[in-house]
Amino acid sequence: MSGADGATAFWQRPPARRRLKDWQAALAAGEFTPAAALEALTERARSLPEVTATAFVDYDPDTLRAGLQGIEPDGALAGLPISIKDLFDVRGETTAAGSKVLAKAPLAPRDAPAVARLRQAGALLAGRTTMSEFAFSGLGLNPHCGTPPNPFDVERITGGSTSGGAASIAFGLAAATLGSDTGGSLRIPAAFCGLTGFKPSQASVPGEGAYPLSPSLDCVGPIAPSVDCCAQLWSVLATEPMPTLDPTPRPLRLAVPLGGLLQELDDAVREGFEAAIARLEAAGCHVERLTFEAVDGALAINQQGGLVVPEAAALHREQLERAQADYDPLIAERLTGGRDISATDYLQRLWPRAGWQRCFAEEMSGFDAVLLPTVATLPPKRAELENDAAAFQRANRLALRNTSVFNYLDAASISLPFFVSDDALPIGLMLSRPQGQDSQLLQQASVVEAMLAR
Repeated sequence: MSGADGATAFWQRPPARRRLKDWQAALAAGEFTPAAALEALTERARSLPEVTATAFVDYDPDTLRAGLQGIEPDGALAGLPISIKDLFDVRGETTAAGSKVLAKAPLAPRDAPAVARLRQAGALLAGRTTMSEFAFSGLGLNPHCGTPPNPFDVERITGGSTSGGAASIAFGLAAATLGSDTGGSLRIPAAFCGLTGFKPSQASVPGEGAYPLSPSLDCVGPIAPSVDCCAQLWSVLATEPMPTLDPTPRPLRLAVPLGGLLQELDDAVREGFEAAIARLEAAGCHVERLTFEAVDGALAINQQGGLVVPEAAALHREQLERAQADYDPLIAERLTGGRDISATDYLQRLWPRAGWQRCFAEEMSGFDAVLLPTVATLPPKRAELENDAAAFQRANRLALRNTSVFNYLDAASISLPFFVSDDALPIGLMLSRPQGQDSQLLQQASVVEAMLAR
């Protein structure tokens, strides 16, 4: 097979066979060169015009080719095409955050630290991806920039807010994506698109140069085909040594928190979650179902309104007053609803946070990870949400409910894909550990991933 043919075949593989290690092995074996891979990638983008137009704010093959000339050949991500969520500063580009409001904002004078670290590792920036406007939704709809299709059912959504990033991987238009996660924006689209999404502890990756939504909660991380891919990307983003992952199946002690996060599940999600537990137990894992006070406490605070709405409303107050007509009406409604939240109400939600984080760490003693469905539902159909505000709000609440608990706890949290059968939509399995335990979580997730491999 020629280099061109080998590169074309690579991008046609399903994501599970397009891991970063597969890329590196193919290059080492001479199956294709980075240049051939890039040409095959741009040809694939041309062959999927509707996906490309809705997954990317811009897609410029000439910029990609130019980037190839200056890459660090010995970098950990040398030549790897990684898409960038539209809320990150890229020098010389406009950071629009998926909005018309910022379309004429000044060009970014420098890269966000996360983007700079990807470049320093040799990555190619494979275009800016679409997102929920200002990252303020877990569904990924955007009337300004486009709403990408779900790779398993084009009538369904990818989830958000890192919607275009997930689509870019799932459709073979990028190897991985750089995104953000304030309430689930990496893990939700990963779950809906059959990918792996990793939300690190907040302090591990700098958030400067990313348009903020809720500074108390905003995190930076990757979506990629596998746990190992996420570990490689996180090590670059966090400037941490690459975790040495041993995916050999072994007995783990996993905790399933009883209570609100297991309610209102779609039948397919409930059945898939139970099937995954059965498979893990058959492999020797001990799965214990019990109450977690910290999970219940964080859920109760989020159900009161949490931190995102008041912080986002404060950040957007003047801009919303000036340019509300240019906002997505569904996003403007959510922001407007945060204007009247009192300082007392906000602080009563914020002050318990450190205590619940300590409580979660104590309750996790003796367990390898908490295990939950990432999202309570399968990906909704787009048409059901676009013209029905009540349906949008319900779907958004359920999309964000489980994931956002672990943002409040600042836990390390990852969503793994689980396929009940070849013809079923995937669900996400979310594993979480306390704040600062990113490497440990990636290790345990690699074991679970191996146990659940099809």
